[in-house]
Amino acid sequence: MAAAVADYRPRPAPPDADGKLKRDPAGLTLHLDPTPDLLAGCAARRDPSQLLIGFALEPRARMIDSARHKLARKRVDLIVANPLETMDADGIEAAVVGPSGSIASTPGIIKKDLFAPWLLDVIHRALAASTPTGSGPLSIPHPDGSPSAGTTPA
Repeated sequence: MAAAVADYRPRPAPPDADGKLKRDPAGLTLHLDPTPDLLAGCAARRDPSQLLIGFALEPRARMIDSARHKLARKRVDLIVANPLETMDADGIEAAVVGPSGSIASTPGIIKKDLFAPWLLDVIHRALAASTPTGSGPLSIPHPDGSPSAGTTPA
């Protein structure tokens, strides 16, 4: 499953609203309601054989910290974090954070069409390095096969 959801959605119009809202010089206030947390819901109902990977779009200054907190809070296997400024950019820069503290980072900004193969390689390496039963924590080894020392340069 993949989901790109917003954290909020517009509150439905009250039942007494009769269609189109007319222009009003006083303006209009839109009320937003939080959306359900799909990732946390999936984690709560997951099968032990499932791999759950979350995504975090965050300001660069707190991207890794936010990813670590989200990883623990949501109880998922990996978090793919990328800075806000890559949202509408031609390229993407990302870091994959694992529960062992390991981090795999793109080599700077890469073209978006190269991101999926890069991410699949990171996931494959993390799965290959986990325990044979799949019950141990994932760790993200370096591409050369050596174990992660905790972080790789961002």
